[in-house]
Amino acid sequence: MEADWEFETGGEAPVIDAAWAGFVDLRLDPERARELAETEQFPALGAVLTNLNGASSPVWTSKCDVWPLVDAAGWDADELDAPSERATHAMGSYIDLLPANGQHWTAPEMAADACKRLCSRIHSVPLRCCRVDLVIRRAIVAPERMELGITAYLTACGASAAEAAQALGAALDAFADAVLGAWAPV
Repeated sequence: MEADWEFETGGEAPVIDAAWAGFVDLRLDPERARELAETEQFPALGAVLTNLNGASSPVWTSKCDVWPLVDAAGWDADELDAPSERATHAMGSYIDLLPANGQHWTAPEMAADACKRLCSRIHSVPLRCCRVDLVIRRAIVAPERMELGITAYLTACGASAAEAAQALGAALDAFADAVLGAWAPV
């Protein structure tokens, strides 16, 4: 499975907002993930959010989404390790991640090390037609409390919309397994 990471923390860069008005704290009841509109649209996301917000998870999630990619300019078959005939339909998803159990990525190097460990683990997963891009960004965890978080963008493709959805589900599962296995609270 393909994976990469980068920093996006300057001036006008997007910020992870864990204090947004519609926030549902899945750490309190991870099974509530299955009630979210995004998981009703794409059920495979529900199991992943449940796992990523569980008591033993090194992270928690603050926001997510999933969408079909209808413009072929939105993905590159080579970057997804996909043969061209399997890159006619695609789907994308993102999940905002923050360290669990009161731990924090207080320095950019800590977040970078976490991304490097995760990318290494993801690269060992034998999946094609998908990738994960990790973006380290500033995160508002509580009013007036800024930290670092990571937005994980997942993209998957297939020869049909159903095949792209299946590939995204497999990528999400592999991603959650990699997070749970590679990251320890720092």
